[in-house]
Amino acid sequence: MSTIDFDELRSRFHLPQGKVYLDGNSLGALPRYTEERLRELISKEWADELVSGWNTKEWIDLPLSVGDQIASIIGATSGTVVCCDSLSINLFKALTACLEVNEGRGLITLEDGQFPTDSYIADGLSQLLGADRCRTQAVDIAALTPDTLAESAVLLLSHVDYKSGALRDMGAITATAQSAGCLVIWDLAHSAGAIDMDLEASQVDFAVGCTYKFLNGGPGAPGFLYVAERHQEVQNPLPGWMGHARLFDFEAKYEAAPGIKRFLTGTQSVLALSAVSASLSVFEGLTMQDVRARSLALTGHFITRWEQSSVLQSHAALVTPIDDAQRGSQVSLALESAFPVSQALIADGVIVDFREPNIVRFGFSPLYNTFSDADQAIASLEAVLTSERYRLPQFQIRSTVT
Repeated sequence: MSTIDFDELRSRFHLPQGKVYLDGNSLGALPRYTEERLRELISKEWADELVSGWNTKEWIDLPLSVGDQIASIIGATSGTVVCCDSLSINLFKALTACLEVNEGRGLITLEDGQFPTDSYIADGLSQLLGADRCRTQAVDIAALTPDTLAESAVLLLSHVDYKSGALRDMGAITATAQSAGCLVIWDLAHSAGAIDMDLEASQVDFAVGCTYKFLNGGPGAPGFLYVAERHQEVQNPLPGWMGHARLFDFEAKYEAAPGIKRFLTGTQSVLALSAVSASLSVFEGLTMQDVRARSLALTGHFITRWEQSSVLQSHAALVTPIDDAQRGSQVSLALESAFPVSQALIADGVIVDFREPNIVRFGFSPLYNTFSDADQAIASLEAVLTSERYRLPQFQIRSTVT
């Protein structure tokens, strides 16, 4: 039985009155302490310390110290995670590292339907290096076997699928790939902060993720990169002065720093990293097992309400697995008029998002969402569908971000 007071935990976040926020799988809510921390950083540290803050306030160490905060959430050890750049850039670093470790192979295997940026980065690397050194293939995840990975240097997979919310068995898939001599990179964008995982126990090679979803780091917050200690001698394909062994010696020739620090490139944003650090402090004192149990309870409650609704049974198909072991922290429904339905829900105060071609996603953050949120979302969706107000012209207009 969890000892977490989830009502108290919810009170640590800014959540607008009159709205049900179910889009934490896209952008996490603002922790109150993060606002306070940024105000302090700007008005006191930056204003008073100026350039001295790199030393006196240890700004220079933020990519590594924040990395260690993330490590405790994803089942990694200290010194294996660095918080920097973006998920996409860190994926480029990880893919090139895998090609160096698995020098005799050049095939990158991805899931068919992988989150697009992952495919773009992999294809871009192939174009950069040439097909003789690097090529890509997309496969059905259900067809993954040691034989299908026999020529692969690396397998790149999302821990939780961004459309369906399906959760993958990290340990089993990693073991299958490694038995074929294939390394594995896990994309943790939709799982870090909501799923209890253990990268070390699963013998994961590399992982990438972002901090603006379930980790609540803020819009466009930095990504992170996990590199197993056994792989930390590989090269950073984007060497920069922050990854140098003696950065303030300003040497003409690059010499990589030891350990995870070598995967830094340029100077990182102190404001962004400080926001992430403050947001991660919300996890202090929590166990990820309790967080995961809350997530499953919330999504399970939503699914039960969907099952009990005759309106939704006839209008909305469940895309997300019912099985707890295969479900992330979102519930995705397929609807005939998914985009205008999503916009009508948002106008009704239920904040969700839409993904092509016909998916409405209901993301449940275990840190601040409630069973009442699920109930209100179901009621709103039923009303939108029965009234057909999603057919109104204003709900057909698409903004850039959906």
